[in-house]
Amino acid sequence: MDVRDAAQRWADAWAHGWPTKDVESIVALQATDGVHWASLFRPCRGRDGLRAYVEECFGEETRPAEVWFAAPRCDGATATVEYWAVTYPDDAPLTISGCTLLRFDADTLVAESRDYSHAREGRFPPPAGIFD
Repeated sequence: MDVRDAAQRWADAWAHGWPTKDVESIVALQATDGVHWASLFRPCRGRDGLRAYVEECFGEETRPAEVWFAAPRCDGATATVEYWAVTYPDDAPLTISGCTLLRFDADTLVAESRDYSHAREGRFPPPAGIFD
């Protein structure tokens, strides 16, 4: 299993899928029994759980999101990917900076992902040099 390639594939799916609201390209990388922790209080179990979560989030956005993803950092079967996004729920800009911890199964599908993020109202581009 090449974790770096799997993590980059995941980052690319989100980088292209988030602005275009392509739910299925994101969900396809989740193991059928994988879990996505959107917050530590709300796990999204399996592909159906992840699909429901992503559809809910994308459904609030009235304009295409602007997104940036850093190169994955890998250790064994896990990777972390830092991201920055400006979303537009109800047409109001909301900036999100975060990092997702990914663990892959033997088929390089996401067995577990944990998302940690911060949000601030307004449009704030990422700091120079972080996503170059």
